[in-house]
Amino acid sequence: MKLGIIGAMDVEIATLRENMTNMQAVEKAGMVFYCGSLNGLECVVVQCGVGKVNAALCAQCLCDLFAVSHIVNTGVAGSLNAQLDIGDLVISQDAIYHDFDCHVLNGSYVVGQVPGLSVRAFPADEGLIRMAFAAAEAVNPGHNRIGRVASGDQFICSKEQKTKIISDTGAFCTEMEGAAIAHGAWRNGVPFVILRAISDKADDSSEMDYPTFEAIAAKRCALITMMLAETLAGM
Repeated sequence: MKLGIIGAMDVEIATLRENMTNMQAVEKAGMVFYCGSLNGLECVVVQCGVGKVNAALCAQCLCDLFAVSHIVNTGVAGSLNAQLDIGDLVISQDAIYHDFDCHVLNGSYVVGQVPGLSVRAFPADEGLIRMAFAAAEAVNPGHNRIGRVASGDQFICSKEQKTKIISDTGAFCTEMEGAAIAHGAWRNGVPFVILRAISDKADDSSEMDYPTFEAIAAKRCALITMMLAETLAGM
């Protein structure tokens, strides 16, 4: 078993990298893949960069070049659910694009639907969902939800944007990479799960909240990822 762990920004993988042993760095496609052991599990930890293209390239590299058996995407997100507050965690039930819209080509297409695919939202692995939720409850009990993650190449910072994404997708949180990683994992038949710690409310308060809570949220998400790795190592 080999776990691929993706974070968009260095703050999202720093704690993981610092806790790895027998680590070697491999550079590919402008990304550095840190290969080693994390809590007894063989892992590859990588910062993919921001946005869907970077995320998809990274996921494919993990599948093709490092032969990972599972993928976890860890990081921060903006809340789309009134019951989620800063510091809470969303574990993906599935992931969807909020900025993919082909309805002008075919009136039956809805937001997030990629032509030619059998799914609109990419389903996360049920076993990884259960293990991630258990780890999250151990770290921050009562502040974790399983739900949909919406992704797009936009930092959401207005109530109008937030309202539209909720209406279009029904997602619990929004960010910029998860659905692309989910898409890549799904196409390759690799089980995945997305972990998103809420760092802001995805509305007009973002400029105040985001710089304050990003590091705290990212570290909490990394600790949960480490516990998940330990659980997988014991299987």
